[in-house]
Amino acid sequence: MSLINTEVKPFKATAFHNGKFVEVSDADLKGKWSVFFFYPADFTFICPTELGDLADNYAEFQKLGVEIYAVSTDTHFTHKAWHDSSETVKKIQYVMVGDPTLQISRNFEVLIEEAGLAERGTFVIDPNGKIQVVELNAGNIGRDANELLRKVKAAQYVAAHPGEVCPAKWKEGEATLTPSLDLVGKI
Repeated sequence: MSLINTEVKPFKATAFHNGKFVEVSDADLKGKWSVFFFYPADFTFICPTELGDLADNYAEFQKLGVEIYAVSTDTHFTHKAWHDSSETVKKIQYVMVGDPTLQISRNFEVLIEEAGLAERGTFVIDPNGKIQVVELNAGNIGRDANELLRKVKAAQYVAAHPGEVCPAKWKEGEATLTPSLDLVGKI
């Protein structure tokens, strides 16, 4: 079963954010757009490149009213240690959620049970707490924050413009489509 248009399941966790340990829960997602960005583990190879890319683009997500939640099965203590020791990870200003109980990874169906690690899963969540975008990458394929920004903008556009859809490669400001019988066979 797809997670698209399903509500985020309840969770509570401790996160590392701006030099502090903070509690986060599903209630924090209500009323704003969010991205859950699962990655396998701290102190690895592809993960810091992805998290650094998100950090470099975080201001753009913030302009769109989007909060980023990076999630791995590491603890919040490990997130702090990694943040303190890596120049790339030190740039992060978004929330780094610890999921040592594996519950959040299970909720989003990205847990690799036999390894106790999360897949590279990306989820865009609307202000009602419903999942609008699901993306899964193999462990050896990194993600691109600019493509994620494009998907967030498309999700926000169609949420604000019922009846319109964003075609392939749609970018902000470009034409959308209004599905109708008149378009059938003409695209």
